[in-house]
Amino acid sequence: MVYHGPRGNILEFFESAGFRCPERKGVADFLQEVTSKKDQQQYWYLDQEQYRYVPVLEFAEHYKSFHVGQQMLEELKIPFEKSKTHPAALTTSKYGQSSWESFKAVMSREQLLMKRNSFIYIFKVSQLIILGLMAMTVFLRTEMPHGQISDGAKFFGALTFSLITILFNGFAELQLTIKILPTFYKQRDFLFSPPWTFGLANIILKVPVSFVEAGVWVVLTYYVMGFAPSAGRFFRQFLAFFATHQMAMALFRFLGAILKSMVVANTFGMFVQLIIFIFGGFIIPRGDIRPWWIWAYWASPMMYSQNAISVNEFLASRWATPNNDPTIDAPTVGKAILKSRDLFTGDWGFWLSIGAVIGFTILFNILYLLALTYLSPSGRSNTLVSDEENENGTNKEQMSEASVSSTMPSSIPMVSTGAKEATNRPTQSRTTLPFQPLSLSFNHINYWVDMPAEMKEQGFTESRLQLLSDISGAFRPGVLTALVGVSGAGKTTLMDVLAGRKTSGAIEGSITLSGYPKKQETFARISGYCEQIDIHSPNVTVYESILYSAWLRLSSDIDDATRKMFVEEVMTLVELDVLRNAMVGLPGVDGLSTEQRKRLTIAVELVANPSIIFMDEPTSGLDARAAAIVMRTVRNTVNTGRTVVCTIHQPSIDIFESFDELLLLKRGGRVIYAGELGRHCEKLVEYFEEIPGVAKITKGYNPATWMLEVSSTLAEAHLNINFAEIYANSILHRKNQDLIKELGVPPPGYQDLSFPTKYSQNFYNQCVANFWKQYKSYWKNPPYNAMRYLMTLLDGLVFGTVFWQKGTKIESQQDLYNLLGATYAAVFFLGATNCFTVQPVVSIERTVFYREKAAGMYSPLSYALAQACMEIIYNILQGMLYTILIYVMIGYDWKVDKFFYFMFFIIASFNYFTLFGMMLVSLTPSAMLASILVSFVLPLWNLFAGFLVVRTAIPIWWRWYYWANPVSWTIYGVVASQFGDHGGSLLVPGGSPMVVKQFLEDNLGVRHDFLGYVVLAHFAYIIAIFFVFGYSIKFLNFQKR
Repeated sequence: MVYHGPRGNILEFFESAGFRCPERKGVADFLQEVTSKKDQQQYWYLDQEQYRYVPVLEFAEHYKSFHVGQQMLEELKIPFEKSKTHPAALTTSKYGQSSWESFKAVMSREQLLMKRNSFIYIFKVSQLIILGLMAMTVFLRTEMPHGQISDGAKFFGALTFSLITILFNGFAELQLTIKILPTFYKQRDFLFSPPWTFGLANIILKVPVSFVEAGVWVVLTYYVMGFAPSAGRFFRQFLAFFATHQMAMALFRFLGAILKSMVVANTFGMFVQLIIFIFGGFIIPRGDIRPWWIWAYWASPMMYSQNAISVNEFLASRWATPNNDPTIDAPTVGKAILKSRDLFTGDWGFWLSIGAVIGFTILFNILYLLALTYLSPSGRSNTLVSDEENENGTNKEQMSEASVSSTMPSSIPMVSTGAKEATNRPTQSRTTLPFQPLSLSFNHINYWVDMPAEMKEQGFTESRLQLLSDISGAFRPGVLTALVGVSGAGKTTLMDVLAGRKTSGAIEGSITLSGYPKKQETFARISGYCEQIDIHSPNVTVYESILYSAWLRLSSDIDDATRKMFVEEVMTLVELDVLRNAMVGLPGVDGLSTEQRKRLTIAVELVANPSIIFMDEPTSGLDARAAAIVMRTVRNTVNTGRTVVCTIHQPSIDIFESFDELLLLKRGGRVIYAGELGRHCEKLVEYFEEIPGVAKITKGYNPATWMLEVSSTLAEAHLNINFAEIYANSILHRKNQDLIKELGVPPPGYQDLSFPTKYSQNFYNQCVANFWKQYKSYWKNPPYNAMRYLMTLLDGLVFGTVFWQKGTKIESQQDLYNLLGATYAAVFFLGATNCFTVQPVVSIERTVFYREKAAGMYSPLSYALAQACMEIIYNILQGMLYTILIYVMIGYDWKVDKFFYFMFFIIASFNYFTLFGMMLVSLTPSAMLASILVSFVLPLWNLFAGFLVVRTAIPIWWRWYYWANPVSWTIYGVVASQFGDHGGSLLVPGGSPMVVKQFLEDNLGVRHDFLGYVVLAHFAYIIAIFFVFGYSIKFLNFQKR
């Protein structure tokens, strides 16, 4: 603790320690900087003594001898008299309300949030209706004969698909839970309410959701699919699906509460779903499960759901015909079908299964409540720089100020450490790379957008809304210009118009670049734009981010050594040397702090060696210390001779006075001042004080605050004047028009800018640079890639041990179907995991891509190609690991061609699943919508994969979807390559033995001689999906400006 006491004594305390607050310095800003090693020296005022750094510990010791500190110590020696305590001063309970009142409050809030998020629930129900309608037409009752053992397969397919759909629909609860956890943890730690109130409210409110979704599915499909026509069995199926949906939501809520990360949760969630599904009783019957896995069968909630719906259907009277198959000891066809799949064969099995599913639901909900109560949120780690690093940075800064100079000498005011007031001392800098100083002038700029629907509802009749009105001005080299105005004045809008970043609206007026009309393609090459939101790839270092920008934005004739030297110079200029190896991270989660991220944004634009730089709110959201560092960086940039324009909102005195010129806008996008600020803003103050009725500024008052107050809409109404009209008729306006005319004429000997190519680098170099960045980014993203390979290893071990050596023995139809189930699950679940987990990664990088695309760094196709190639490489390694694991453990035929066919189909499936996930992100505005679309498409791929219902049993009107489904081609390829030429005999229940090859052709429609076409189809899918992804990235832009 440095100081604790009366506010009026704080400056006296620091003066007694040798530090004085300057007259035109905010006290709060002074207090933040005086303890900083980098900023402290400027406040030392004892000329007779040599300055030395005073650390915080010395200030704390000095406070003990200061009269305020001594007085406080004396007061603390006297025990506090409890009788003087106000009875309400201390709380007697942990929470502000009783548990019941807290629960009612939380319940009310969660109801409101559900109402506001109703789109998600409506969309899920709509998705369920569409899937139900499609499933009805696949399993149409006219195509569903019953009464024979062979008829059971299609009914099992219909029941299992229904069960999978209900389970998948609960998966969305995983993401919804993770999304609300940060808010919950904050409120829990601040003791808003007991954690169980939040969890219980969510549990109760999701009961109607399960009721509706299970009800919609059963009402739509039950009778149309041809299930047993009995009201009792109808409601029992509804009960089974309702309980299953509740169980799925409880499970994924619990997983979301313990995993907390979207990428990890998606990956692990799919793994859990795989385990539940494998041991659900459909992929492999209980009798074929190895002894070491039988516990998982009894622990799988889906097994009980499968038993409930199967017993409900096959114990109906229409399946009660006598069983004629001597190989199955069962009195009726229905019980024979159940027994052949090792399911429960009595009516008791239904109620036992329902009880088990309800038990799992209660268990998962209890675990969810415990996780909310006891688990801590994911840690946040922002990069912190030690004092020693700061000292190194100071030394480098001093070296840079002495050695970095501009291509043109200037006498621009220089900001001292801490963004102190400007002093008119000449400075010179030099840069490794020369650049051409350019001026930007603009005249009579107008900008319109379509009238918003909300304003039309309020009575506005115009078709367009004008945001900028007749704005003129000029920005010059070596001059730091502030673009200021109240919220809604059009600061950022004007900057976007001038920088060519607007993607909609109509623009009028002229913009010239050193006398020549501005061409956006050329302008993007010589300008930089620092957005208010600092957008960077999170999984690269600071140095890699800057080097990547320099690689793609500097001219191709600059060699590597010069490029790296320039990067080092820029890093010194923006004081990022000590952070060169720090990971950028995600804002507010990990990595760089806000101020460090802001400096990185400036550096990334500065290494493009631009002549003009736009900065949108560079100090927004920063404290005084951080803002001072950023403004010192901005000032250093101006001193190299560049043209720099910053929008700024309500600046402090020292930041405002570090600017050279001001362009002030009023609400409605009109100019009310454009010109120099002068020393201590004398020219600005003089201009406004000359206007009759404007209040004079008081001594020490912030000119920026005063300027905005006296020019506000309220002040205009009070004085009955229009500041925009006053400016338009002023001498200052005429001077600015003369300057615009002067800058509108090209200087003697100056030629208009032109470049031989659209981008700085050719397409090959763009691909190399993008691939380098993607490689660095993927290598440093273990939550994504390490989790991917861990899940591949676990999935492979699970499949290998569950289907241990099943491939060595194919004697019965069930043996073949077990291997078909293994192939189906192996392809579908790990591929679906890839599809889900790639989406958040691609979505984050897409936001960065929008910034880089606007800067003209590269062709979008080079970016898409690099990202796709990186995924393909990781998928190849993933596929090789997976193939070796399951091929050896399952015991497939060890022939070279069969092994490589198997590996090819696995790798190809991973690639089209991953690229499909990337494609959906590129086609939609958000990862959430892309994820919802995946959860709609994957059940269809699942239905028509050729396992739940074989191709020969698919109705003719849906058979085209089988051939359009990439998963069906993969399963076809694996089955055909492994067993399509198998000459062994196969026992078929209710029929005579058949040759395996013939059985595949007759019952599954699989032929070995079709393999060549299957291979080509995989290449076609991968190429087609990639091209959709690439061209969507190129032509679609969901970032509206």
